[in-house]
Amino acid sequence: MPVVVCESVLQATMATGGNSGPGTTACVTKVALSISCNNLLDMDVFSKSDPLCLLSMNTSGPHWSEIGRTEKIMNSLNPSFSKTFVIDYYFEMVQKLKFEVYDIDNDMCSLQDADFLGEVECTLGQIVSSQKLTRPLVMKDKMPAGKGTITVSHFQFLEYMGIWVMCTCVPGECFLFCRYVLKKELTCPLLIYGFVQVVKYNLNPTWKQFRVSLQALCGGDVEKSIKVHTKIQSLNLVSFFSLQIVKEYTFLDYIMGGCQINFTIAIDFTGSNGDPKSPNSLHYISPHGYNEYLAAIWAVGNVIQDYDSDKMFPAFGFGAQVPPTWQVSHEFPINFNPSNPFCAGIEGVVTAYQQCLPQVKLYGPTNFSPIINHVAHFGRQAMQQETASQYFVLLIITDGVITDMDHTLQAIVNASRLPMSIIIVGVGGADFSAMEFLDGDDGILRAATGETAMRDIVQFVPFRQFQNAGTAALAQSVLAELPDQVASFFNLFDLKPPTEHSPS
Repeated sequence: MPVVVCESVLQATMATGGNSGPGTTACVTKVALSISCNNLLDMDVFSKSDPLCLLSMNTSGPHWSEIGRTEKIMNSLNPSFSKTFVIDYYFEMVQKLKFEVYDIDNDMCSLQDADFLGEVECTLGQIVSSQKLTRPLVMKDKMPAGKGTITVSHFQFLEYMGIWVMCTCVPGECFLFCRYVLKKELTCPLLIYGFVQVVKYNLNPTWKQFRVSLQALCGGDVEKSIKVHTKIQSLNLVSFFSLQIVKEYTFLDYIMGGCQINFTIAIDFTGSNGDPKSPNSLHYISPHGYNEYLAAIWAVGNVIQDYDSDKMFPAFGFGAQVPPTWQVSHEFPINFNPSNPFCAGIEGVVTAYQQCLPQVKLYGPTNFSPIINHVAHFGRQAMQQETASQYFVLLIITDGVITDMDHTLQAIVNASRLPMSIIIVGVGGADFSAMEFLDGDDGILRAATGETAMRDIVQFVPFRQFQNAGTAALAQSVLAELPDQVASFFNLFDLKPPTEHSPS
């Protein structure tokens, strides 16, 4: 039974179906944050400030929850706090963080009585997508807190799932039995992902290859011995394992190593949306500045923008007659600048969309393949660099049935071999069965030529399914699969992060 030992820790899964094992908790990606400050305000008369940092988090609504506090450092305007904060990291969520720094005069001093030295708000996504995040501190009125700055460093923190592996045979079948134990400490005699695999009616079973983290297996020490217990009724047998060490990177390894997520937005301007001037149109913008297209752009864009360093996003429309020739186009820049289709931030995309609506004539048909091929072109260029420096995410927001299905299938099959994922959000109440087919979760996507997709890269959700849950739930649904798509693609082609990220 060969074992592939991987130098990464992914979510604990069963080798026979991808579900967590009996009595287990799936491993969660955790990020450890360390904090330092420089040039803090000096609030003490006869000595320097005694700073402490309070960390709070907000994932929805106006309320902040305290994560924890650092130790107090005496007489320092440039403190480096030794305490680290370990936070569960979710790519698909906007996790807002607030760092508040206080001068604590004595052990009995509460934060209400302490002198405020400044604060910073950011997202966890902004932190992990930076090698090191440094921001100026501001006061409660947003004025600068002198020359004070705060620096947040990060590294991936891993908790491991521990099991004892036993090979047991009973009349009629043999199986590998795994007992799971959650380990809080970082060392254990035997740590392994484990799986349950049944070989029926065979007293000489050979189990399939399975993967396990090298760190989890032996703490990264390849000199440690591995002990496996086997038992057939009362007879002990000897099992032989062959080991192959393979380096596998996680999503955060790539992001921390400098991989950029390039985000492109494509908007459906076909006639089935209705006249944008009519309140019944899906493109009608309410007095509150809302429609389903804008809500989808904000929901997905607010998460992804943290992973693109320049925050410049190309945005295109399809299915409209475009001035000045009024020819139908399926990949026109909504800012009408073909040489520079980029919009500054999600706010820029929203502004360009609002300005574009009255200048085009909604028409048809609904063709996806041109914009998919457009983004795929840049994916092919990125592959020539032979490094995991760029990954492309295409968000398509549409109201209707695809009219170029064969071409779209071929475009997706081709894109499945590139560093690219496609998110489709269906707005309105149309029949979206074709979109669900493209999602590929229920089977292998196949082009008309018979060529199959290398991997599943499409995620589809109908917007109205999340009307009551809110746009944050929409973003979580469409983006949950993206980290695994990024990491699995680059590992499949043995592409390494642009730079190796080491713990700070």
